[in-house]
Amino acid sequence: MPNTLNLGIYSLLPLVIALLIAFKTRSAVFSLFTGCIVGVVMLSFGSGEHSDNPLVNLNNLFQNSLGNGDFIWICLIVFLIGILFELFKHAGVIQGFTQKMSVRANSHKSVGLTAWFMGLVIVDDYFSPLMSGAVMRPLSDKVKMSREKLAFILDSTTASVCILMPFMAWGTMMTGLIKAQGVAVESIEQAFSVFLYSIPYNFYSILLLFFSLAIVLKIIPDFGPMKKAEIRAKTTGKVIRDGGMPLLNSDNNITRIIENVNLKLEFLMPVLIVFGSIIASLWLYGSVKIVESFMAAILYLMMIMAFKKRFENIEHLTRLVVDGVKEVMPAIVIISLAYSINGVTKELGAATYIIEITNDYMNPTLLVAMTFVLTALFSFATGTSWGAYALMIPLSLPMAYSLNGGVVDSLLLQTVAAIAGGGIFGDHASPVSDTSILASTGAGSDHMDHVITQLPYALTVAMITTVIYIVI
Repeated sequence: MPNTLNLGIYSLLPLVIALLIAFKTRSAVFSLFTGCIVGVVMLSFGSGEHSDNPLVNLNNLFQNSLGNGDFIWICLIVFLIGILFELFKHAGVIQGFTQKMSVRANSHKSVGLTAWFMGLVIVDDYFSPLMSGAVMRPLSDKVKMSREKLAFILDSTTASVCILMPFMAWGTMMTGLIKAQGVAVESIEQAFSVFLYSIPYNFYSILLLFFSLAIVLKIIPDFGPMKKAEIRAKTTGKVIRDGGMPLLNSDNNITRIIENVNLKLEFLMPVLIVFGSIIASLWLYGSVKIVESFMAAILYLMMIMAFKKRFENIEHLTRLVVDGVKEVMPAIVIISLAYSINGVTKELGAATYIIEITNDYMNPTLLVAMTFVLTALFSFATGTSWGAYALMIPLSLPMAYSLNGGVVDSLLLQTVAAIAGGGIFGDHASPVSDTSILASTGAGSDHMDHVITQLPYALTVAMITTVIYIVI
């Protein structure tokens, strides 16, 4: 697209309108599409570099936002996960695994705790919520846990764990950005050490894990919209509100019992192939080959299922693949619109405006706290933690170096941690975050219901984090 405009506070209008409509109507698709329309109309009047026809600008927006490698990469992962789950369901392994889990997870508290622990073990921001959700939905429904509550548990453990694990792609991303700033960091090894030692200061991610655990164990009672959702599920048995639109077409075949299911061969091995391939690719190629890892797991499972004659013919296999793609299409639609509204707000200069209005408040005392708040605002507005990292590290690290004399000290580590945690807030709380969308999909929850019930929890942890950064 053409160069970014600078419309000041008006650059936030598409996102603000989209958020207001989303919270009013609870329709993520309609609100995001409306925000895109408002944005392209503004582009039509904002610069001669854009067409004065909003429809032309809308077409250009979709082509530029959705025709890039990042979006296609995410779509491939989501499609492959959908196919893998459809094969899992047809093989009966989801049902078999759920039955084994149900022996111990047979109460509201134990189901929540099991879902929380699965989020810790399955360290992947795309696979984790979908995998855990597929296993836990039947159990959470059985104990009358609202889908909103399940989505919160899945979302709270997903990105938080990824950013706290230094050897994952998130750590690699942060390490590269830290190295690019130079000054006291001269090598990639030093940059990695800075990120590693900053982890204990990532209070938002750490507190979010403990906060969600306390909610699960009922040490902290539910409050706000989540409390209402839980009361509804407990008293009426409605795990989804009347009129809710869950981001999952159906749970067809999820309860179908299959004989001779080998969980080690048909469930554990594909999962190990996914994570084993991810780790091996990081070691061999220096980058995480997530798409290829899922492809390998799917091909393996297809061969095993074919050997066990779980397919009637090739057409049957093809139908399962198509069904798997259909299952995740609601999530793909929302991710598409989220990418599009991110594109138009970027064109309007929203990120530049946020930086301009907060830059004057940066000072030695409030640097870390303001860095966290600014990163959180940017990641919430755009729904992307990585985008927030790419923007905030070049902005905040030079400021930290100027205050500490260009050395690696606690101020630098806290600044890096504040950026890492602030980005997770957006991933966790924003309605346009792909991680939140996938949590809604995994839980089978209405997406806006998930966002509305989760937001007070995320804001509570964010406010506590801000206070801690000010105090220390």
